[in-house]
Amino acid sequence: MKLQGCGTALVTPFRPDGSFDETTHHALVEAQIANGVSILIPCGTTGEASTLTADETQRVIEVTIEAAAGRAPIFAGCTHNSTAQAVANARRIAQIPGLTGILTANPYYNRPNQEGQFQHFRAIAEAVDLPIILYNIPGRTATNLLPETVLRLAELPNIIAIKESSGVMSQITELLAHAPSTFAVLAGDDALALPVIALGGTGLISVASNAIPGPMSRMIAAALAGTPDNWVTARALNARHFALMQAHFIEPSPAPIKATLALLGRCSETLRLPMVPVTEATRTKLKSLLHDLDLLPNT
Repeated sequence: MKLQGCGTALVTPFRPDGSFDETTHHALVEAQIANGVSILIPCGTTGEASTLTADETQRVIEVTIEAAAGRAPIFAGCTHNSTAQAVANARRIAQIPGLTGILTANPYYNRPNQEGQFQHFRAIAEAVDLPIILYNIPGRTATNLLPETVLRLAELPNIIAIKESSGVMSQITELLAHAPSTFAVLAGDDALALPVIALGGTGLISVASNAIPGPMSRMIAAALAGTPDNWVTARALNARHFALMQAHFIEPSPAPIKATLALLGRCSETLRLPMVPVTEATRTKLKSLLHDLDLLPNT
């Protein structure tokens, strides 16, 4: 399996009382697939995975699988800073019928060195038969997975890709220069999608695509096509939507993307503590950007 295209790190919609909104989640997944998204990631950072119970995590994954109905691969988030618990969680969700694979981030808080990270990820990979996407996001975990460690992990047969969110282009370039052709490097930041693809990356796992799946999917498809005309298209789509992409990180994610979805009438803005709704200043900015893009529903 060589992953490519635009993937979405799905939000988890909650009802105003804080419970999981299955109907809305089903509709959001359907909209993703209808608009060309090629990979779905439930229960990641954007999905507020750290606030979900084990039963809720399972149900979010199940609803994603039911809604996708085999039309897109589904890699469920499965991250923990205890290797034993991460292995147990991976084994549990690996039993869910229809799940394609697992996305797992650096072990947070403990701040292991490179060998500790290697052993952590290897233990997870050896515990399940499913494909695994590594997730390097040092801004949240305080631990950076370096290219030499990724290349060691890429030798394991079921570690097939990485979502690279270090934001360090020299590091991403080094990885792309040495990664085997069977290993996919996916941009983990909307703003870096085109540079990563230009250097050999195979796609993006996006936050913005929760709200604008069509434009984000078309942008990534055009960049991957690689012709001069297609790059003109990709750059134009990036320029048009760049301010909105960036605005989703004015405040800690996923609060801004949930505010955007609420403004679009697609889900409640409800978050679980310690996440809180965006300030009115941020909401006003998001509304202005959506207005400029002609995306706000008629009122």
